[in-house]
Amino acid sequence: MAEQNPISKKEMTLSLSDIEHTAKICRALSSETRLEILRCLVGKPMTISQLAEQFYLPISSMSLHINTLKDAGLITVLPKPGIRGTRKLCGISAASVFLDLFAHENRFVRKPPAYIYMPIGHYCNCEVTPPCGIATANSYLYEEDSPYGFYSTDHINASLLWLTSGFLEYQFSNEALHTGEVDHIEFSFEICSEAPGFNNDWPSDICFELNHRHIVTLHTQADYGGRRGIYNPSWWNDSNTQFGEFKIIHITHTGCYINGQKVSDETIESLALLNGYCFTFTLKVDADSEHVGGMNLFGKFFGDYAQDIIMKVDYV
Repeated sequence: MAEQNPISKKEMTLSLSDIEHTAKICRALSSETRLEILRCLVGKPMTISQLAEQFYLPISSMSLHINTLKDAGLITVLPKPGIRGTRKLCGISAASVFLDLFAHENRFVRKPPAYIYMPIGHYCNCEVTPPCGIATANSYLYEEDSPYGFYSTDHINASLLWLTSGFLEYQFSNEALHTGEVDHIEFSFEICSEAPGFNNDWPSDICFELNHRHIVTLHTQADYGGRRGIYNPSWWNDSNTQFGEFKIIHITHTGCYINGQKVSDETIESLALLNGYCFTFTLKVDADSEHVGGMNLFGKFFGDYAQDIIMKVDYV
């Protein structure tokens, strides 16, 4: 299994201005057993039964520890369908916890980031060329290689989408961009190429656009398989696509960046992200691209990352 990526996890800053919230997290961290559980989960997600077995604890006792960590926002617990019923898969949700003892004394307290979660099935427009498909956490939503599934009213429940060429377009509310002075905007998602079954050497050019303006062409290297994706449901066949590449794109007042490297001169202002009430987010495979290798877009029940598309707004 791949290690979890700390970049996608939230940073938790505690202060004495909210004693109740700070005390809850501190109580969760005050147990050596719970700290050991967190250390295990940093390496890989595990089910409650797996953790109970590793720590030689009854399921009931482990469940109490897990609920304490979950209530504190330190981990996530997601249902994972299995042969013997649904299991609860636990994973780290915080990259760091910081206590600022003087924050309540400072006149200026930095506004915490805003997170906007976009399920991958909530696209507002699409164009799809087969081979293609759409699946929920529980089953295929429609027969494979038929674009009709993408226009079904049930497409909002999708947790995995794949197509050969075409686009998926989403509308993000820009309300969070008006509630404070924005420093930068971050988009993160899991994506890869699309081949029959899977192919670990199958490049694709996937365009990322905001408000229909090109930001960057993502060059994915493969339609990854050969091992199961960490969050894939048990019914998903091993011969299919398993996981993708985790992408993080930053939009600032000076340009757009991936891993600190500037990829576009477009800015928050030039993209008009604050105009109106929303803006469009598009992932597209052009039929005339150099590598028309298709696209798989992962939701939180597939792949290696328990998330859909996330927009994070950081303030000054």
